[in-house]
Amino acid sequence: PRHKCGNQKSCPRNYFAFKIISGAANVVGPSICFEDLVLMSSVKNNIGRGLNIALVNGTTGQLLNTDTFDMYSG
Repeated sequence: PRHKCGNQKSCPRNYFAFKIISGAANVVGPSICFEDLVLMSSVKNNIGRGLNIALVNGTTGQLLNTDTFDMYSG
């Protein structure tokens, strides 16, 4: 069976499914999936070099904000 975000197992009841992929240099970009919805990826063109963060409401699962912090350039 297929599980949310391509995970190997389903999450228990009352838990959110998520998957974070860090990427590989300039070849593969990072991505963040939450409850089978891709929040950040190179396809959505909302990722950058450094830390990519998605802020999600821990009760409702609603996406509140996404942002990128370039740690390399200061």
